[in-house]
Amino acid sequence: MRRLVSLAIVCALLGLALPLRAETARPLQVVASFSILADMLREVAGDAAQVHSLVGANADAHVFEPTPADAQRLARADLVVVNGLHFEGWIDRLVRSSGYRGPVIEATRGIEPRRVGRAVDPHAWQSLAHAQRYVENMRAALVAAAPSQAAAINARAAAYGERIAALDASARAAFEAVPRDQRRVVTTHDAFGYLGDAYGITFISPRAWNTDSEASAAGVASVIRQVRLHQARALFVENITDRRSIERISQETGARVGGTLYSDALSPPAAGADTYLRLYAHNVKSIAVALQAVAAR
Repeated sequence: MRRLVSLAIVCALLGLALPLRAETARPLQVVASFSILADMLREVAGDAAQVHSLVGANADAHVFEPTPADAQRLARADLVVVNGLHFEGWIDRLVRSSGYRGPVIEATRGIEPRRVGRAVDPHAWQSLAHAQRYVENMRAALVAAAPSQAAAINARAAAYGERIAALDASARAAFEAVPRDQRRVVTTHDAFGYLGDAYGITFISPRAWNTDSEASAAGVASVIRQVRLHQARALFVENITDRRSIERISQETGARVGGTLYSDALSPPAAGADTYLRLYAHNVKSIAVALQAVAAR
């Protein structure tokens, strides 16, 4: 103890800062609202942080109900990262009930969202260009919370950004093989609009941006009419939604279900979409293969 006090006195006399053990003794405790954010944070933070996801793999953040254990985890966190754009309707209540007083970072800060009237589409991670903004916001928040780890965090963020850019180039090449007027896909809920904007794909869905209610009969009937009108033949279910509406559309139109897309959550480990980049690559490949098959008929 005397040595620590003496060191503090010497540092003060020399105008130096005494290293803060609170920052360097343990990794940051970071809480992400859902699994995709958690994976991106792990890529950027590396050993500088332990990251926990409130909403896990194959789980739907739209209808998530926090538990007392989630509030306790938040109370112990150094940093909380959420998507924003009203994606996590439960997060403000959870933060208040937990007593957490630290920073809450919105990963979408600085992104201009897609809109229908006053409503905004929260699924901005479906754009790889927007994913670069996610990474930058995470990098800045992590560096602010652990400045001694800045060099490593910055390097990891830059390398991750390069991998995102490479995947974007690969996706563009895959969809260039499909005529633009044949890039039509049906999904169970409207989660892929940003991907569609990026690569010129029209997505049709019986449900809007939220999954907190079942697809209505009118919504399903509207999609059936659109599928017949536009001759869409690529249908997909999602890992977080009920497949019954897509199966009905398939029965009514003769279009085949092409497989599973991952929209709002990662898959379990080793299931092919257990990281953000693997999720995105899986979706791109699945959609491109289905569309190319339709174009070849």
